[in-house]
Amino acid sequence: MKKLLSIMLIISLCMVMLTGCGAKEEEKKRETIVIYSAANTKRLENMQTVLSEKFPDYDFVVEYLGTSKLAAKLMAEGTDTDIDIIHDLSYTNMNKLSEVGYLADLSWVDYSIYYPECNPASKDYVIECRVSGAVALNTKLFEEKGLTEPTSWDDLLKPEFKGLVSMSDPKSSSAGYMFVKMLANTWGEDKALEYFGKLMDNIPQLQSGGNGPCNALISEEAAVGLVMTTNAAEAITNGDPLKIMFFEEGAPVAYYGQSMVKGKDERACVKEVFEYLIKDFRIEELKLWPSEPTIINAPVNLENVPEVIPFGDMSNDTLDAKEALLAKWLYS
Repeated sequence: MKKLLSIMLIISLCMVMLTGCGAKEEEKKRETIVIYSAANTKRLENMQTVLSEKFPDYDFVVEYLGTSKLAAKLMAEGTDTDIDIIHDLSYTNMNKLSEVGYLADLSWVDYSIYYPECNPASKDYVIECRVSGAVALNTKLFEEKGLTEPTSWDDLLKPEFKGLVSMSDPKSSSAGYMFVKMLANTWGEDKALEYFGKLMDNIPQLQSGGNGPCNALISEEAAVGLVMTTNAAEAITNGDPLKIMFFEEGAPVAYYGQSMVKGKDERACVKEVFEYLIKDFRIEELKLWPSEPTIINAPVNLENVPEVIPFGDMSNDTLDAKEALLAKWLYS
């Protein structure tokens, strides 16, 4: 009897150990999906929360990295990278990644749901968002300092705006670069670069990211900002005393895309999450913050976004053209 009990005890212990090993093995099988994005922190925090709730069996690493740094990381690492999904990276950089073959085939995506001007030539990345630029003013500061509202780019060169203008560094921010590109297309490169050289007299320091100029207006560090239109619209909605305006040359515009790194789409979990991001997630996100339309018939939050945005000349907006233009930029 004692021998039988001993055998039963040993069997029970083995079963417990096997169950424990099985649990550990099951734990090891959890998939981790790595997403890198140049979107702002608020949007990425929302993404982390939504994805964790939608896919409780997966672990998510959602990392912010500025446009230039993210593009450089991807170009250096190629398909041998920890990144699974690329989110909110400018089209100029997405196009380069496409050319070198680092992006997954997205020919299965229904591109007809997007406005035609939002679709890239290649079918390996898809629109994430469209962002226009505007000149925004802090009306409270204008009143306190007795400033005159500008009506042209030349007005921003006036001595009264010394130390009061904020702009993103075009070498680190695609939001800053789009202003330089539009004026270079409109005036010619030499005149545009000469203009920004003069404008630097009124800019205390270039901002490293695209959100910087609007944040400077909100904190009253600047009275005038070269901002993303939707950032200013959101600030107005939040009660900040900002005003959006466009000059005669129009509004610059930039497109940001998303894709999977080539080979990473072979993991079913990555493709599943990516498909959710470009469909249901993006449609719901468009309702949360001021956005410019990208998906046909999708509800869009346009609160305080101007009804008409006069897009300027953004032709030849390629990475080669960008690198050539920024090679002449001497102000960073």
